Amino acid sequence: MAIMINLDVMMAKRKKGLTELAGEVDITLANLSILKNNKAKAVRLQTLDAICKALNCQPGDILEYVPDEDMPNKE
Repeated sequence: MAIMINLDVMMAKRKKGLTELAGEVDITLANLSILKNNKAKAVRLQTLDAICKALNCQPGDILEYVPDEDMPNKE
């Protein structure tokens, strides 16, 4: 997939852990971990909105388009 989710980068910049962010966004740790580890196939706009509010950032700070040929080989 050509969309990278850089949630871990924004969480580090804001010094927020998974548990804290999961509580603020009202999402399970498991689902937040899937997003953080770039394993998600989709993200609801409602979830993205809540994450952006909690991290005080823009969607573009979290989502990045990377052409398929530039993507790291993931299994």
